[in-house]
Amino acid sequence: EKLLVESGGCLVQPGGSLTLACTASGFTFDDYAIGWFRQVPGKEREGVSCISGSDGSIYYDESASGRFTISRDKDKNMAWLQMNSLKPEDATVCVCAASGYPATYVYQSGCHYERMGYWGKGRQVNVAS
Repeated sequence: EKLLVESGGCLVQPGGSLTLACTASGFTFDDYAIGWFRQVPGKEREGVSCISGSDGSIYYDESASGRFTISRDKDKNMAWLQMNSLKPEDATVCVCAASGYPATYVYQSGCHYERMGYWGKGRQVNVAS
């Protein structure tokens, strides 16, 4: 079975930092695009950050830009989202996703969840005192 498993977190004080990890099981990322999505009850999934499979392009949404950093390691078959200067409004479920096919680039307009073929179950992020 091909799975994505999120780990890390899940509670941090406002202004603090937290890193989420995404690990592939049963497959390798290869040159797939990897994305982190925000899942808020009652809303559609929204891309926080994505990284391409090969050309190095990266997307951050407005809320993440300047505070978050996405990265990947092909040897470890993992990806991360480092989050700094966290705010209470950042509290959400973060979901890792992979395209499931070679993705040379990511669009600068967003992560486009419809491109993703594999999804994790999500990791709760809480930002509170």
